[in-house]
Amino acid sequence: MRIDLDTYREILDTLTRNKSRSFLTGFGIFWGVFMLVALIGGGQGMKEMLNQTFEGFATNSAMVWAQPTTKAYKGFRKGRYWSMEYKDVERLKSSIPELEVVSPVLFSNGGTAYYGDRKASVGVNGVLPDFQEVNSPKMFYGRYLNKMDVTQRRKVCVIGKKTYKELFPGGGDPCGKFIRVDGIYYQVVGVDYNVSGSISFGSEAGTTMLLPITLMQQTYNRGTSVDMIAVTGRPGVVMSTLAPHIRETIGRAHTIDPNDELGIMVFNTEVLFQMLDNLFRGVNFLIWLVGLGTLLAGAIGVSNIMMVTVRERTTEIGIRRAIGATPRMILSQIIAESIVLTLVAGMSGILLAVVILQMLELANTEDGILAAHFQVDFWTAILCAFVIAVMGVLAGLAPAVRAMSIKPVDAMRDE
Repeated sequence: MRIDLDTYREILDTLTRNKSRSFLTGFGIFWGVFMLVALIGGGQGMKEMLNQTFEGFATNSAMVWAQPTTKAYKGFRKGRYWSMEYKDVERLKSSIPELEVVSPVLFSNGGTAYYGDRKASVGVNGVLPDFQEVNSPKMFYGRYLNKMDVTQRRKVCVIGKKTYKELFPGGGDPCGKFIRVDGIYYQVVGVDYNVSGSISFGSEAGTTMLLPITLMQQTYNRGTSVDMIAVTGRPGVVMSTLAPHIRETIGRAHTIDPNDELGIMVFNTEVLFQMLDNLFRGVNFLIWLVGLGTLLAGAIGVSNIMMVTVRERTTEIGIRRAIGATPRMILSQIIAESIVLTLVAGMSGILLAVVILQMLELANTEDGILAAHFQVDFWTAILCAFVIAVMGVLAGLAPAVRAMSIKPVDAMRDE
């Protein structure tokens, strides 16, 4: 059958002959495509938002801290309290060459930061500049801490996003301004917009205030104690294989059983990232299963309605056959009607899903920064369009075969 303007007019006339039935038939395809695209985009956006929980953390990193021992060892009873010291950093560096970064961290019990008549709750952390290799900052203003800050014990700080919003509600660059915490003034040198909250140690997401670790040791009288040691492995090193060596090195120095996994806590972020990947593999499978299942149900509805349409047009098809229409022409006509119906309904579903996903992106944009991409990419849309076309062909195949089998004599008798 030659596809020309008259052909499309005939298809349009057939589909609009019973508008309500065509609309309800196409709605199944429309809803299936809308669900598929919306779920894909929504799942991608939710994955990005969940990834922000771990944003900035190196995938091959681990955090080490002390907890009460759970095993008796060399005459010491279990339940013994102990703490790490600055020498443990050098011990790990010298004993485990597979470690690339070994960075100590100090925590405070929290405090209140003041700027003018504004105040905000903060958690003060003391770090070295190489801590950014473990938890990468997202600097919105200014810079991160550097070696000179540590060497000279400069009274400088990097504040988090939430603290910045509370102390400087009017916006603008706060670098160079002084805030007061525990009676001491610190000059702001940077604003970190990294809000990886669920593994943000020592404080609420966005409220962390970073100081040079040497300044915090002096200001808070912490001496040589260390609250946590953050480490990363060299490229190609699996962190889970280094965890026993880390426990053994620290345990040997503090007379703790190297097998006491709760006494020497090693928090391996590699496990979290693996769990996250496995979770979203399952989510993506469910998205495609639900979306394609809904789309298939719509295609079955289209096929059933086309069967009814063919039955109603028995006489018309018989007359076409009598005046010379070949079975191939009848087949092409019915399949073309099915494809047009599914494509119009499917493209409408894609359009509505894209509009809603765009609105979600706008709602998750703050300070010009997009929190998560909910929009589907071009090739995903093309894949959905291809699936729609295939569904249209399959939906029209059975009715078209039935139409081909109609003989002119039977059609006249039916009339």
